[in-house]
Amino acid sequence: MQFKQIVGQDAIKQRLINSVKENRVSHAQLFLGPGGSGSLPLAVAYAQYVSCENKQADDSCGECSSCRKYQKLMHPDLHFSYPFFAKHKDDTSLSFIEQWREAFIANPYLSLDAWRGYLDAENKQANINIAECHQIIKKLSFKPFESAYKILILWLPEYLDKTGNSLLKIIEEPQPNTLFLLVAENQDQILNTILSRTQLIKIPALSYNDIKEYLVEKHNQSEPAAAEIAYLCNGNLSEALAMLEEGTNGFHGQFVQWLRLCFSNKGIEVMAFVEQLSKMGRENQKNFLRYGISFIRECCLILSDAGSLVHLPALELETAKKMTNVMNISQARGIITELEKAHYHVERNANPKILFLDVSLQIIKLLNLTIRQRADT
Repeated sequence: MQFKQIVGQDAIKQRLINSVKENRVSHAQLFLGPGGSGSLPLAVAYAQYVSCENKQADDSCGECSSCRKYQKLMHPDLHFSYPFFAKHKDDTSLSFIEQWREAFIANPYLSLDAWRGYLDAENKQANINIAECHQIIKKLSFKPFESAYKILILWLPEYLDKTGNSLLKIIEEPQPNTLFLLVAENQDQILNTILSRTQLIKIPALSYNDIKEYLVEKHNQSEPAAAEIAYLCNGNLSEALAMLEEGTNGFHGQFVQWLRLCFSNKGIEVMAFVEQLSKMGRENQKNFLRYGISFIRECCLILSDAGSLVHLPALELETAKKMTNVMNISQARGIITELEKAHYHVERNANPKILFLDVSLQIIKLLNLTIRQRADT
């Protein structure tokens, strides 16, 4: 993995490169960023750069023996640890290394849900068990074989339970030339004892423009299609790629139609629309609701006189401005709350017909409250 293959994050890339050039490589670092921000590929690219035999000014060479092995994730001094779904108590990450290589090479912006699919995990609970902690200690007790550093990348340390405390000594006092890279999404779920022993590197969500340009250039998407996906994914490239695979089906027209039916309080037509929504399939229902949440948030920005922050195509922006004439910010926030709750329940396999009917009734209530308030004044 080279830095040039990673979308955006130019400031973080330069910071990592400078730390190597200036010989300021901290032995334990925490790459902390939201899902789909590129934390994991950044950690792998950083490890490759550290180990590269012919470092360039702004990237690893990609051609030396070390880089070629890194590209296949098969360098003898590169080790991975990650949550898995143990079938036996002695299972460690090595039990699933072939699936890990396949999953990462296919999509470096890997999510836990996507990883679950590679392991055929069904509904098992992911964790990093005590056997894995002992394996990590064993791996890092040896000297490097080929490179200057022996490197371990631990993805999602949030899934370490109290057994993670067994790693404290090796994190705080590792063998010489050992590099410990943790890649996390939620700081609050990491053991404080581990957190306090690492150098924090905060990685922001990707920008709307970064994702849009990537989809246009690398996936041959049209400007409108890329704009909609970039808008929907909220800085999460993993979500954007999943949407690209599923197709977003032009949710703008569908969502606005729903709002108009609710605003007009047309019960029979709302019921017919709910019937359509219930047949969309769970992933499309989630994307539809995610679009609605994002769209109403943009309406909130307009209502708050922050229109310069709105990222909507011209047609959708025009519709959003019209919507702000029939709702105030309190009603908009109420709609967002209902959509977020619906998204939560769709993920947990709620009955879609009952769910979308209930949400529709709540939106009708909210929008008609606006009408009544205006009538009273």
